[in-house]
Amino acid sequence: MKVLIDIGHPAHVHFYKNTIKELENRGHEVLVTARDKEVTVKLLKAYGIEHTVLSSMKQGKGNLIKEWIIRDYKLLQISRKFKPDVLTGILNPPVAHVSWLLRKKSIIFNDTEHAIFAQKITYPFSDVICTPSCFNKSIGKKQVTYEGYHELAYLHPNYFTPNPDVLQDIGLTENDRFIIVRFVSWGASHDVGHHGIKNKLEVLKELEKYAHVLITSEADLGPDFEKYKIKVSSEKLLDLLYYATIYIGEGGTTASEAAVLGTPAIFISSLSGTMGNFTELEDKYGMIFSFKEEEAALSKAIEFLQKPYLKEEWKAKRNILLEEKIDVTEFMVKFVENYYNENKMG
Repeated sequence: MKVLIDIGHPAHVHFYKNTIKELENRGHEVLVTARDKEVTVKLLKAYGIEHTVLSSMKQGKGNLIKEWIIRDYKLLQISRKFKPDVLTGILNPPVAHVSWLLRKKSIIFNDTEHAIFAQKITYPFSDVICTPSCFNKSIGKKQVTYEGYHELAYLHPNYFTPNPDVLQDIGLTENDRFIIVRFVSWGASHDVGHHGIKNKLEVLKELEKYAHVLITSEADLGPDFEKYKIKVSSEKLLDLLYYATIYIGEGGTTASEAAVLGTPAIFISSLSGTMGNFTELEDKYGMIFSFKEEEAALSKAIEFLQKPYLKEEWKAKRNILLEEKIDVTEFMVKFVENYYNENKMG
């Protein structure tokens, strides 16, 4: 079986990396294409994943649509040469369009309910849309659900073991308390018109009264933020997130990653309350707390930072979650193989 995987975001590298390895171990041929967005290419190189870059990210909805057209064209050319049996991506319009044009099968993964525009130009051309069971929208007969989150494709204990050496890289130990803060660019199609933390520097100064503050940001924030920047390679950020005392920020994926790793997560976004995975992680497991404005979020962060056994409490919550959720990589590999066999492609 030949599988083409298109990567559009750094988180997609993590999502697919174990599936790529497992498919290849099972004798399948995998071709990876990518969008040069933030640290996507750096991560692919760090994990030794061969790939072809189709396009680079530019700000603005108009530029995004132009880029999708470019990616459509380039992916079509590559696919004609590679002749994939299955194409897959995360809410990926080019994958859906090219598979439809070439009469191949597409398997789309999605956990973002509010990405309306991308859904409108992806779903009609897709064969299957796989979503977490907590996804709060019904897609119809194309939808397949599973008991998991995207983050469990790479943060399930079957694949992820935290490396404490990352703490030495930044001069800390496992006994040190530190906070990871994430700022996003708000340039994605589903982020347009939304906001997160408005008074960024003030929030950081308040947080550093209680612990070390480390930030990761999609956008260039200027010299005042330089001292807070995380100075470790991109592939080590998940290790750092595991050992963090809390996470607070605008990044939804990072909030979910923190929760799955057993780190208290505070999500600040006007999108709060729109995503099923956040609702479940908050209401059922009590691992994420979502806020539309930063004042209430900051109060919750300070409350957490004053708890003496905070991490122990969250580790217990994580154990419950892992008992109830699946190994998502295992699901992905078996689903792709079974779908291929059932449809007698090739």
